[in-house]
Amino acid sequence: QVQLVESGGGLVQPGGSLRLSCAASGLSFSSYAMGWFRQADGKEREFVALINWSGGTAYADSVKGRFTISRDNAENTVFLQMNSLKLEDTAVYSCARARGVYTIAATRTYEYDYWGQGTRVTVSS
Repeated sequence: QVQLVESGGGLVQPGGSLRLSCAASGLSFSSYAMGWFRQADGKEREFVALINWSGGTAYADSVKGRFTISRDNAENTVFLQMNSLKLEDTAVYSCARARGVYTIAATRTYEYDYWGQGTRVTVSS
């Protein structure tokens, strides 16, 4: 059974930090790119960050310099360290696995085949 389970979301003040985790099971992990997406209420899901099989990363402009994606292939887990959080970072954050093995870059939702349920991040004072 394929599972992607996110954790680490919560309520944080502007300027604060959170670290999200996504634990994968039942699927191949180390040879695939993993991505983080987010969806704010009433808005479309948007790309946040990606880490490919070789450790290369990509970020949305809105989070560049504040968020860091990483992975632990031994634990089949991908992380998203979020610093200097802003009100506009409020959303449900989901992790996903890219469709193709050895994918280098993928920023569109259709390029991913497995998704987690998401964890809510609320930035509020």
